[in-house]
Amino acid sequence: MDLLNQLETILESDPLIDEVGLIHPSQFITLSEECSESSNSSAAGAFRPANTKFWNRDHKLGISTEILLPVCKAAKSAFMDAMKQYKTHSDLSVYKHEDKNMVYGPSLSCQSFESEVMKHSRALLLLSCDLGTAWNARKLVVSKQQQLPMFTDELHLSALVLSYSHKSEQAWTHRRWVIKMIAGKYSNLQQIIAKESELVEKIAERSKMNYRAWNHRCWLVSYMTREQMLYELKKSRDWAGLHVADNSCFHYRRRLILGISENKQGDDPSYDVENYQVVKEELDLNEALIKRYIGREALWLHRRFLSLCLIRHLMTTTHGISCHSISMYNEINIFLDKELHLLGSCSTIQDMEFEDFEGQAMYSTMYFLWLIKQIPEFRKIELQEKLKAGNLKNILHKTCPERSFLWDVLEL
Repeated sequence: MDLLNQLETILESDPLIDEVGLIHPSQFITLSEECSESSNSSAAGAFRPANTKFWNRDHKLGISTEILLPVCKAAKSAFMDAMKQYKTHSDLSVYKHEDKNMVYGPSLSCQSFESEVMKHSRALLLLSCDLGTAWNARKLVVSKQQQLPMFTDELHLSALVLSYSHKSEQAWTHRRWVIKMIAGKYSNLQQIIAKESELVEKIAERSKMNYRAWNHRCWLVSYMTREQMLYELKKSRDWAGLHVADNSCFHYRRRLILGISENKQGDDPSYDVENYQVVKEELDLNEALIKRYIGREALWLHRRFLSLCLIRHLMTTTHGISCHSISMYNEINIFLDKELHLLGSCSTIQDMEFEDFEGQAMYSTMYFLWLIKQIPEFRKIELQEKLKAGNLKNILHKTCPERSFLWDVLEL
C-alpha cells in the first residue's frame, strides 16, 4: 500500500506525464548516474527514490518490474473497496425518504468515493491495462459527470497505457467510447480527431503491423470532414511508400478514398472530378511502388481496389471527367492500355537473387485475370486477344501452374 500511495502521489504531482515504461531494477542504477551528471538533475518534478522503485523525470514515468505484482494487488484491492463504497453511496443518493421534504442527494462522502475510484483505477490500469472492470468503472463515473475535462483525462490515461502496451484492445476501445461521447456535444471534435490520427501514426512507427491501431484510425474516418480525409490521404502518402509490407496502412488509405467518394454535397460535378483525380493519383503512386518494390502482394491487392473504383466511377458518372470531357469509352481504353504496359514491364522474369521477379510476374498475371472480369463487355474480347498475344497464358503456367486452369475457364 505504501508503494501504491507513492505511485499515486507521482501521478497527482505530475499530470503532464506522457509516457510510462516498465523498467528492470538493474536499469535504475544507470538512470540515477545519468541524472546525477545532468545539469538539470535538481529540476522540479524529478522523483528518484533511494529504493529505485519508480522513476519520474521530464514527464516520463518508469516503474520497476520487481514491484508490479504486489502493487497491482494493492491497487486492485483499493479499487474494489472504493467501488463498493461508491455504489453504496450512489444508491443512497437516489433514495427518497417517505417524507418528500427529505431527499438524500449527492453527498461529499459520495464525491470522495468517486474520486477514490478514479484515483485507484488509474493506478490499477497502468499496472494491468486489460482489466475491463476498471475501464467500465471509469465509464460509469465519467458518463454521470459529462464534463469535457474528464473526457480529456480519459484520452490522456488511455494514451499512457498505449505508450507501453501498444496493442491494448481495452485502451483502444475506451478511446472510441470517449470520442462517441464527445461527438455532437463539443465543438473541438475535429481537433481531437486530428490528434487521434497523429497518435496512431506515432504508435505505428514504434509497433509494426499494429492492426488495432490502424483499425482505430480507420474508425476515425467516419468522424472526419472531407477536407480532413483529403489531408490524411496526402499526409500518409510518404508513410505508405516507406512501409509497403504493412497492409494496414493501405487499408486505411482505401477507407479514406471510400470516405471521400461518399462525402458529396448534392450533384456538384466538381466532387466527381476531384474523386476521379484522387483515384488516378493513387494509381500512379501504386504503380511507382510496384516497380520499386518487386513482388509485394499487398501492392497488387491495393491496385485491384483502385482499378475497381476507377471503372465504377467511369461507368456511373454522368458528368465530364476532365476539362476536355473525355468519353467513358476513350477513358477506359486509356486505362486498359496503361495496365497492359504495366503487365509487360512486370512479366519479365530476371535472374536476380535479391528480387522476387517470379512473384511479381505471378501477381501481375492474377491481377489481369481478375481485371478482365471487371471491365465492360465491349472491351473483354479485345483485351483477351491482347493478353493472348502477350503470352500471358505461358507466364501463368510458369509462375503459378496450380492456377493455370483459370486461363481456360476465362476463355470459356
